[in-house]
Amino acid sequence: MQPKLEKYQGLIFDMDGTLIDTMPAHVAAWQKTADEFGFDFDPTWLHSLGGMPSSKIVLEVNRRFGLDLDPVLVSGFKMQQFANSDSKGELIAITHQVLLDHMGDKKVAIGTGAQREGAHELLKARGVFDFFDAVVTATEVNNHKPLPDTFLLAAEQMKCEPSQCVVFEDTLLGLQAAHAAGMDCYLVTEAGFVFKPVTEAAFTE
Repeated sequence: MQPKLEKYQGLIFDMDGTLIDTMPAHVAAWQKTADEFGFDFDPTWLHSLGGMPSSKIVLEVNRRFGLDLDPVLVSGFKMQQFANSDSKGELIAITHQVLLDHMGDKKVAIGTGAQREGAHELLKARGVFDFFDAVVTATEVNNHKPLPDTFLLAAEQMKCEPSQCVVFEDTLLGLQAAHAAGMDCYLVTEAGFVFKPVTEAAFTE
């Protein structure tokens, strides 16, 4: 389905796995990290945590496997592995087209769990950084997805009310964050867009 966006003033795009196909490179970086620090590698589970900063993913690894890994050390290693990747992914065509179609008539923002430096670098490398009215990264907020702070700050910086915004996401964490912010959400899937209105939040989470 093509997204119906007439009623919205602001469009907020997650970056990894939604606008840019970075998730294979992220998962590969986590595999190297798991090998380095000796924890079980579960690509499906790690993919499901997309949108959460790496340091917080390490806390989830500790909780799941009963470990006591240093979040700063382990996440730093993982981010370096990602930075060293030969290919960090190309723009995802369907969401890139939405962005191109609505620049100028909508406010547009990024709301990502990536750190500021890496997010800015990646958006600039793909030639889209200057398209956005706001770029909110994990560096700008203390409470990350599935909490709503990332998307609420993006709405504030676009000067839009949360109810006037719609989010494009690829993970359940991102969907939960959008609904917690009072925003409708389009999930980006291999089959296309799936609309998840905030009125369904009680039933989808």
